[in-house]
Amino acid sequence: MEENKTAPKILVFSTEKISDPAIDLAGLLKKHYPPTVYTVNVPCSSAIKSRWILHAFEKGFDGVFIAADGTDCPYSETCTERTGELVKRTHDLMKEKGIGPEKLKMAAICSVCSEPFVKHMKNFVNALSN
Repeated sequence: MEENKTAPKILVFSTEKISDPAIDLAGLLKKHYPPTVYTVNVPCSSAIKSRWILHAFEKGFDGVFIAADGTDCPYSETCTERTGELVKRTHDLMKEKGIGPEKLKMAAICSVCSEPFVKHMKNFVNALSN
């Protein structure tokens, strides 16, 4: 990435009970990721709406990352499948609007996965910068 170019803006949807603690832990452990990463917490990743993701792109975000509950979701046993379906539907809507589907990523982030979260953010920023 060029020195005078700012890092891409990424909106992260994180879950209150699962991925949010990992993101907080990354800060406590002083694990650095770009300051252009913004988080919004939700109760469950399967409750995210496609229109929220599309709205983020309309408001100038370069990428959206869903820090999903995975199999640890306290609300639904089908959370992983439902979140995966949401991502697929949203990828289709993004293509229709001319937005590259590579700008939406999802990964399961457990409550102690601060290191993987930071790695995902750095990789996503690098991918969006190219």
